[in-house]
Amino acid sequence: MTAVNIGLDENARKAVADALNNTLADTYALYMKTHAYHWNVTGPQFNSLHIMFEQQYREMWAALDEIAERVRALGVFAPSSGKALAERTAIDSADAEPPAAMNMVERLLEGHETLIKRAREGLSIAEESGDAASADLFTVRIQTHEKTAWMLRSTAQ
Repeated sequence: MTAVNIGLDENARKAVADALNNTLADTYALYMKTHAYHWNVTGPQFNSLHIMFEQQYREMWAALDEIAERVRALGVFAPSSGKALAERTAIDSADAEPPAAMNMVERLLEGHETLIKRAREGLSIAEESGDAASADLFTVRIQTHEKTAWMLRSTAQ
């Protein structure tokens, strides 16, 4: 393969890609949890939560490709198995049975807040490395997940 020559040294590219892969894994875990909740939500708020969860998982599905492609642009491979992604994520995905609707909302809120904190770490790494493109991607992910967290928090109150 031809060497990556994009103005970032190898250590910087690998550090940013590692942080992006963490965000990728967290996004994938939260995507899966949100999609499962979309399928399994019940109760008086079924329709509104079913629709909200669908909007959220569709947004994350699109983001997965953007994140993985940025990792590849840095000359690093993205995790390519469920096991590899599960090993990297900080999102708790342990639901033996579908929880009650408001517990779903609370667990998704916790997941988004976890993802936001890890994406902030990645943003710092990208900024320190001089990687504006990855910093921009992290900024968009933080903004998107903060808005989603606000919506979930408002729903839970």
